[in-house]
Amino acid sequence: MASIRLKFVKAYVDRHGKARHYLRRPGCKPVALPGLPGSDEFMDAYAAAVANTERVEVAARRTRAGSISAMVVGYLASAAFHNLAVASQNEYRRIFDGMRRDYGDMSVATLARKHVVKMLDGKKDTPAAARDFLRCLRLLVTYAISIGIRQDDPTAGVRVKLPKSDGFHTWTEDEIASYRTVYAVGSKPRMALELLLGTALRCADIVKLGRGHVRNGTLTVPVTQKTGAPLVIPVSTEMAAAINAAAPAESMVYLLNERGRPFTARGFSKWFVKVCQQVGLKGVSAHGLRKAACRRLAEAGCSASEIAAISGHASLREVARYTKAADQAKLARSAMDKIRTATSSV
Repeated sequence: MASIRLKFVKAYVDRHGKARHYLRRPGCKPVALPGLPGSDEFMDAYAAAVANTERVEVAARRTRAGSISAMVVGYLASAAFHNLAVASQNEYRRIFDGMRRDYGDMSVATLARKHVVKMLDGKKDTPAAARDFLRCLRLLVTYAISIGIRQDDPTAGVRVKLPKSDGFHTWTEDEIASYRTVYAVGSKPRMALELLLGTALRCADIVKLGRGHVRNGTLTVPVTQKTGAPLVIPVSTEMAAAINAAAPAESMVYLLNERGRPFTARGFSKWFVKVCQQVGLKGVSAHGLRKAACRRLAEAGCSASEIAAISGHASLREVARYTKAADQAKLARSAMDKIRTATSSV
């Protein structure tokens, strides 16, 4: 008789000799399953359990009332947190884990501005991380105020000054050409570059792309993870060639990690930086290719609205930087052409 193997189902025989079955998902409460595997009763209960099991926050029962750790547990269970985009939830969870590790037992009620400043001083060498930490701490304080733990906000007026920077380095045409020279069509790194450059999508959306998104020469993204905007993007010749030559035949997504599983956004970003470093390209990133794609569109004469229609930017102000730079370069070339014309006629 063929055995039935169901994901997350664990079985054992109790002291009375009866077989017991439980659904045990990582981070979730175990759920007892009635009947025998394969029966209608069992399968109905299994389907319901898979759909409804809730995560159990780590150490939720060991937290001290009124502590930062308790506020983290409460906020993660709140509607405010669950209304965030999945990418934001994952990022906040990572920051909250570190916050609980370092300051979990600290009382929120007695948290003062001097404590907040001291916390941020400990991250002075990583200002971007300090800014993200402050953002998450403010969320916890806001939650504490909403449930009556405290009435004021000790983070009010506290700021983290970031050094002036254009952010992620925008790939140059020479860097793109260098990468393409090393990674030929048919390789996974080349497909990754063409997907990033051809769509201007964020890593969180790139890792979800697959054959099901492409039809009649266009790529459709029903919902982008950060902004929720739907996108329809024409597939370029370079992207089509890279996909046809390297995409796994039986996979739902184009990009798989070394274990043959879909990348997480963070995992893909780290992998891409690594393959770039292997060919001597330092200081470049997947997000830098998104910026390069926007730069190319601007240099081709696209408006801010046209660029946003590809990239999915929610704010045209952010995209306008590319069109402004392209316009400046165009005007500069035009000015120099006029000077050459004027001087040659003398």
